[in-house]
Amino acid sequence: MSVTLVGGGEQASLAQHGMWITERMGAGGRVYHMPVAVWFDGPLDTDRLLAACDAVVEAHPALAIALVERDGVLVRVPAAVPPLARLEDASGRDPAGLIERETALAPDLGTGPLARFTLLRLAPERHVLVFVAHHAVFDGMSKDILVRDLAAAYAGRPLPTAYGDAVAEENAQVAERLDAAAEFWRSRWRDRPGLALPGLVEPSVRAAAGAAVDFSIAPDVAAAAERIGVTRFELVLAALHTLLRAYGNDGAAVAVDLSTRTERTRDHIGLFVNELPVTVPSAGPAADAFDGTFADLARAVRDELRAVYRFRRVPLARAVGGVSPRTALTPVSVSYRRRDGDDPAFPGLRVSVDRMMFNQAVRGTLHLQMVDGPDGVAARFQYNPEVLGRAHCESVTGHLLALLDAIAARPDAEIADLPVPEPVPEPVRAPAGEPADTSPAGTTPDPGAASPAGEALPYAREVGEIWGEVLGRDVGPDEDLFDLGGHSLSITQIIAKVRERLDVELSFDVFFDAPTINGVAEEIAHLKEEGC
Repeated sequence: MSVTLVGGGEQASLAQHGMWITERMGAGGRVYHMPVAVWFDGPLDTDRLLAACDAVVEAHPALAIALVERDGVLVRVPAAVPPLARLEDASGRDPAGLIERETALAPDLGTGPLARFTLLRLAPERHVLVFVAHHAVFDGMSKDILVRDLAAAYAGRPLPTAYGDAVAEENAQVAERLDAAAEFWRSRWRDRPGLALPGLVEPSVRAAAGAAVDFSIAPDVAAAAERIGVTRFELVLAALHTLLRAYGNDGAAVAVDLSTRTERTRDHIGLFVNELPVTVPSAGPAADAFDGTFADLARAVRDELRAVYRFRRVPLARAVGGVSPRTALTPVSVSYRRRDGDDPAFPGLRVSVDRMMFNQAVRGTLHLQMVDGPDGVAARFQYNPEVLGRAHCESVTGHLLALLDAIAARPDAEIADLPVPEPVPEPVRAPAGEPADTSPAGTTPDPGAASPAGEALPYAREVGEIWGEVLGRDVGPDEDLFDLGGHSLSITQIIAKVRERLDVELSFDVFFDAPTINGVAEEIAHLKEEGC
């Protein structure tokens, strides 16, 4: 297979860097596996389809990369193992189990392949193509592009090659907007890890094995949205905020996946999405947006969402401090994708596409996924069954659907007159995976700080110097890296400098467990002792 590859050392995007760090910390995993299944009935030319898979990879070189750290910088390089396209005879076997097997296989970000095609022959005229890619090179909109280009290549039509270095352009735009984004989020963002949901044990912002409740959103929601002057997505997001408020979540932020695609990259397969928090703004200096009509609330959410969209390319962790690597910014998150038109045609075949394949993982506590297509809005609540039971997730689903039905009937109704549930108690435990803050208040910064016994920690001064260089400021021995504005790039640079100066390869886990100068110094001392 001839594949057009990126050069050997172009810088990765900020979104890719964040995912790479999260994976290296062991907090990503299956939640970043993006599957698509295409079912074929009829006389499929398997060689032709496999050649179409190769053509798609050649047209979209993002699928053929790996991610490697070099001197503190994450770069995109040609994958040592290119994307695979293979045929497997699965006659008489359970296709669900085979699809599950393909979805579970973990790609190696450092070598590849980060995407693969497996064509399963179930019967002479029954096949399913299972495509799985890592989220670092694939997003929700890429699913439609993938199927469209597969159909074109199978039909013998040439595919245009994706535009050059979109990543460099996006990184430059982030740098240009960073200061304005920091000012924007200063008054809006506060990490609120608490969450109240029916039956919730504790909130989580870490990836976990997930379960799902599927449902659909009634078509009359579209008419209500048009009457209010918002989109269907904005209406559903406002309804979700209304529901969270009714449960007792004041000022809750919902993380929303926002596309970062431009006119030049709209037809590219790749990672062009950024997760940003959306809160409900006050209607006035002393007013509560939930005290009026739902229509007013929905319009306020629309305005806030569009204000956030001005900074859609800037990762929140780059603009503010205190955001540790995690798979979800907030315990509740939402993704929405609009799909226009029918499935592309493969000559001589009947085709159906499963774009909402569940990877059996969830990024946080509760994630609402929506695909708005010609046949309606398909929706799914993905949830963490370790902290939220299925019956309780079904209750949340029922509450949301009842609320949407009432809004569709009376879009201008007062929120107080809508069928909202009673408040529920908020769990008191910290979110799963988030360490409690045990550092003492009022500590005087000193990179060469003493241990509790009064003896200076070995390597603390060297680590302090490295942190000062990376962060551009003096750092106290027990100050949290993320509270100081550190992010995924900071971690990568610190590890590279420690490797160069102290001949130690730090584990990424230390930045989860003890993201302080003293914590890193203790880890270095431990590694040095082990190496003796």
